[in-house]
This record gives sequence, C-alpha cells and structure tokens, in this order.
Amino acid sequence: MADLALASPRTPKRPAARRSNFELYSWLFMRISGLALIILVLGHLLIMNILDGGVHRINWGFVAGRWASPFWQFWDLAMLWLAEIHGGNGLRTIIDDYARKDSTRFWLKILLYVSMVLILAVGTMVIFTFDPNMPAN
Repeated sequence: MADLALASPRTPKRPAARRSNFELYSWLFMRISGLALIILVLGHLLIMNILDGGVHRINWGFVAGRWASPFWQFWDLAMLWLAEIHGGNGLRTIIDDYARKDSTRFWLKILLYVSMVLILAVGTMVIFTFDPNMPAN
C-alpha cells in the first residue's frame, strides 16, 4: 500500500497573529448600550414631550428644576455618554468598512475621536456646571 502522508506546506510557519477582543467588546457594547438608550430616550421623550402639558412647559425654570436633582443629571449624562459612544462606535465601523486607504481611515478616525471628546467634554461640563439659580433673561 502506498504511503498516504501529506507533504509539508510550502509556506513558512509564522506565529499566530495577536488578536484582541476589541471587536467582540465593541459588538457587545453596541447591543447593551442600544437597549439602555431605548429606555433612556423613550423615558426622556415621554417626560419632556408627552406628560404634564408637553413641550409647552419646557423653559429655563423646568430645566433648572430638573437639573437640580442628581438623578436627572445622571439620567441626561448617561444618555449623552451612551449616545455619543454608541454613535461614534458605529461611525468607526463605517469608516473601517468604506475608507479604502489607510491614511484616509486614520484621519477620519482622528476627526471622529476628537469630535467625540469635544462633545462629551462640553456636554458633561454643561450638565455639571449648570447653575439653577442663575437669573433667566
């Protein structure tokens, strides 16, 4: 009977690429943050637009009263952070899928990350430095 052994492959053996679980965690984050955002945004829309007279009651005093409570500050902060990171992660995926050149991909991601940091910083600063006692003009 003939020897049925397979010949060694001609390609040189190379070490296995180091793989991180970043894309897995990114995928999981999108699902979990999406569910959390559904609750946060629907609650926000219900409270701001439907209950107690709807949008006609929203003014400086309403926002000042709302943000005087740490609960509502946390609610709006969680909505801001989750929406920004969720959207930024989606745009990062789109950039990876559609940007053909590495340099284009690099600069688009830099623009994305800088804009994300700026929006998160300004939004967080507004929520935490809002003075409910400031007189309305």
